[in-house]
Amino acid sequence: MKRQPIVLVPACHRMLGDHPNHTVGQKYTDAVRLAGCVPLLFTTIHGTDELDSLLDIADGVLLTGSPSNVHPSHFGEIVYDPSLPLDPARDSATLAMIPAAIQRGMPLMAICRGFQEVNVALGGSLFQAVHEVEGHLDHRGAAEGPPSVVYEPAHQVGLEPGGLLAGLLRCDTIEVNSVHGQGVKRLASALRIEARSPDGLIEAFTVADPTGFVLGVQWHPEWEAHLNPVSTRLFEAFGLACSNFRDRHRGPDGSR
Repeated sequence: MKRQPIVLVPACHRMLGDHPNHTVGQKYTDAVRLAGCVPLLFTTIHGTDELDSLLDIADGVLLTGSPSNVHPSHFGEIVYDPSLPLDPARDSATLAMIPAAIQRGMPLMAICRGFQEVNVALGGSLFQAVHEVEGHLDHRGAAEGPPSVVYEPAHQVGLEPGGLLAGLLRCDTIEVNSVHGQGVKRLASALRIEARSPDGLIEAFTVADPTGFVLGVQWHPEWEAHLNPVSTRLFEAFGLACSNFRDRHRGPDGSR
C-alpha cells in the first residue's frame, strides 16, 4: 500500500495573550490534502541536524502566506514600516530550509510570504511597500471584510511562454487574487520568472535550473482551491511531484 507523501508546512509564531503559540491557516493544510499529501507542521529549527531530520522524512515543502513580513535585514535593508508584523523565528527556519530542500531536489511550493522567502533565501530582495513604488499598482486588496471579499479575483497575470505555469495551465493569462504589500524587487539569480501582473510586478517564478518541482506564486491559490480549476491544477501538479519524489527516494510504501 502506498504511503501518502509528507509535506512540511511552517508554523507562524504569535502571542495569544501572554502565551507564545504556533499557528497555521487551515486553508493551507486543506490544500496539502487536496494535493493528495499529508501536512506535517514544523516550528523553529535548531541547527542543521534538526533541519536534516525534518527533510529526511519529507517528500515536499509548502511555504504558506502569513500576516508577517520577512525581516528586511535579510536583504540588507532596515524596517520601513514598524507597524507591520515580523516573525524572525519563522525567518530563521524557512530561510535555512529553502536552499536545503532545493538542493535535495525536493518539491517546493511557495505562496505569498513563502514566495518572498524563496527569493530572499536565494539572494533576492523585496519592495517593502509596492503601492508606494512609482508605476506599480496597490496589491494589498481589501483591508476589511469576509474572506470571500479579501480573496476575490483582483487582476490578471500574464504567463511566460514556455514556462512551467504555461505548460501546466495551457493558457496565456489567469485571474488571481491579491493580498500583499511587499513584492519582488531584485529577483534572485537562481530564479526564472513565470508570470507578471499588468504593472510588471513578478507574480510567479521557478528555479532556472530545476532539479525538482519548484513553484512560487504571489497570490493565494489555497483559498477555496477545490472550487478553482487553476488552483486545483497547481496543487495536483505539486502533489504528483511529491509522489514522484517519494517513489524515487523511499519507494511507494516509504520503506526504502
